[in-house]
Amino acid sequence: MREYVVENAATALSVGGLLIGLIFGWIVYRTNFCTMGSISDFMSFGDYRRFRAWILAAATALIGAQILDANGIVDLSRSMYPAARFEWFGNIVGGLLFGWGMVFAGGCASRNLVRAGGGDLRSLIVLLVIGLFAYMSIGGIIGPIRAELSDRTAITLSGVGSTSIDDILAYLTGLGAADARMVATTIIAGIALIYCFIDPAFRSSPVHIFAGLGIGLCAVAGWALTGLAYDDMAAQTLAPISLTFVRPTGDAVEWLQRFTAGPVPGFGVTTTLGALFGAFVAAVSSGRFKLTSFASPSDTIRNLYGAALMGIGGVMALGCTIGQGVTGVSTLAVGSFLTLAAIITGGILGIKRMEAILMAEI
Repeated sequence: MREYVVENAATALSVGGLLIGLIFGWIVYRTNFCTMGSISDFMSFGDYRRFRAWILAAATALIGAQILDANGIVDLSRSMYPAARFEWFGNIVGGLLFGWGMVFAGGCASRNLVRAGGGDLRSLIVLLVIGLFAYMSIGGIIGPIRAELSDRTAITLSGVGSTSIDDILAYLTGLGAADARMVATTIIAGIALIYCFIDPAFRSSPVHIFAGLGIGLCAVAGWALTGLAYDDMAAQTLAPISLTFVRPTGDAVEWLQRFTAGPVPGFGVTTTLGALFGAFVAAVSSGRFKLTSFASPSDTIRNLYGAALMGIGGVMALGCTIGQGVTGVSTLAVGSFLTLAAIITGGILGIKRMEAILMAEI
């Protein structure tokens, strides 16, 4: 299989990414999986089921990705997450900006993809703004500022070689790489699974369990596909990656504009478009597709503001609620766990601020 995927890498990544995105979008729409909504649920109603579904998705992706790595299907050390350079400032500040922004934009990047697939025109505009500000933060007008802050605050873990928890554990304890991976994965995934299933309300909710397992397995499928497609001998090697939706949203917009320069879209573009169309299929098949738009000028401003912060924050943090909170966490990268905590914190603060704004408007 590896030989076939390597020989047909561009097509395999494009078609495979589209299928994974379709399944992801369908699951998110049909289960109402929403990371921002999960924070709102436990703050407003004390309901942790959607939040536990998010944690279950991360635990599932972690177990699956580490099994793939141990069996040589993907080399997670080649991904962008467990680099030796620890960009803690971007992880924290970017995560806070993203978490705050997703509240004002009605959800994270993946949620807005699914909402757009269901006919929400607000989310379509939000996605365009996310893509615009992501590109501005990568190599545009905001890029030099972001890069300077990153260079001035980053720490290089030269002795360890990476920011992966298993590598750090091996360095500190003298354990072998395989043993350190097993210990770290068992402890972290075990704690996450206990947290999820210790709650009777979550255990008795098949839809939330299905959402967590399904989304986690989509991330695992992404690692498997991009891991099999990796080729050291290729003229341009593509680092393994899985689901993430901030930069790929900008990439998708660029591909639509420059199709003739590269007709076969990459993995990130097709997973993004796949999530959009997967949600569309779910909405139409369930009879819930409905065109909606902004409720008022203040609603428009809030959504654009939140989208801009998500574009900037997602690039600074190297990912979103899925890109870092599920995909990044599955690599055991310290920065991913730090970003996840920052996104949750930003979401909590953003919801409190949003509640105050809405109360003032009454």
